[in-house]
Amino acid sequence: MSHLSDLINLNLSDTTEKVIAEYIWIGGSGMDMRSKARTLSGPVSDPAKLPRWNYDGSSTGQAAGEDSEVILYPQVVFRDPFRRGNHHLLVMCDAYTPAGDPIPTNKRHAAANIFGQIQAEESLFGIEQEYTLLQKDANRPLGWPLGGYPGPQGPYYCGIGADKAFGREIVDAHYNACLYAGINISGINVEVMPGQWEFQIGPSPGISAADELWVARYILERITEMAGVVLSLDPKPIEGDWNGASAHTNFSTKAMREEEGGYELIKKAIHKLQLRHADHIAAYGEGNERRLTGRHETAEINTFSWGVADRGASIRVGRKTEKEGRGYFEDRRPSSNMDPYVVTSMIAHTTLLWEQP
Repeated sequence: MSHLSDLINLNLSDTTEKVIAEYIWIGGSGMDMRSKARTLSGPVSDPAKLPRWNYDGSSTGQAAGEDSEVILYPQVVFRDPFRRGNHHLLVMCDAYTPAGDPIPTNKRHAAANIFGQIQAEESLFGIEQEYTLLQKDANRPLGWPLGGYPGPQGPYYCGIGADKAFGREIVDAHYNACLYAGINISGINVEVMPGQWEFQIGPSPGISAADELWVARYILERITEMAGVVLSLDPKPIEGDWNGASAHTNFSTKAMREEEGGYELIKKAIHKLQLRHADHIAAYGEGNERRLTGRHETAEINTFSWGVADRGASIRVGRKTEKEGRGYFEDRRPSSNMDPYVVTSMIAHTTLLWEQP
């Protein structure tokens, strides 16, 4: 074999029972993803049967140098689209001290506790992850001319053509890779600003939506690494008359979706979200004030609003939900760089567990 790709794509099943598992976790910034691989003696599908592992937390901003060991707890297993085959795994982990306490950047632990309290509600989330592809050396969106700007927004959203859709091969590779991995990815589209795209996760229950979004982000960043392109989750990567990037989060309970009077439950949930607007905004992503200006399909950051089919509101309810009297609602406030463990569990807590004073 003369090519690296031949070696990367070797079929290990022909020669060994051993498995390569890529352990993934979230670094000290709360947004940077880290991973490292290890060899296991045989195939594993149950994360509880995977060994815990450790890493140097002083090198990720998550521990002091004199006590740097952080422990990874495997939580979810996906198929690895990069190595492929039955002997390759992606393992989403969260992080703990050697004493067993979740470290401060472990947001999954608290989210799992909240979702454990509301299992009977059968909550579902759909997350719309917007992102921007940047030219590696120019720090400008893919397809943008050096030293200048593309034509104004309008033709790019869901557009086709070499002058409208930039990076489609990367996006399609990501779509296929997520489906291969077993992630519940439900769609993709070109977004309003040139060089910007979106993929959707869900509808998925509780903690699963957040796990799937994190691993989908990991896969996307690995693909952009291969393509020599930079992935940006900045909520406003280009200042001026350009749309920002969000992670609109759709939510419903079984009662909201299926029962008569579900729309009234949705309106009660929205009222609770209004009362805790400031708390949610504080937790919905860094730099969100640059996106939530009241322009470019956003509500102003300090003003809560909701409406039917209104993309300029904080919360949008679909026409179908209004007509049928049941369904779901969309929280349009989260930014593209939000932590899905925080956002999904906070929506669930506010609407289902929080008691109004």
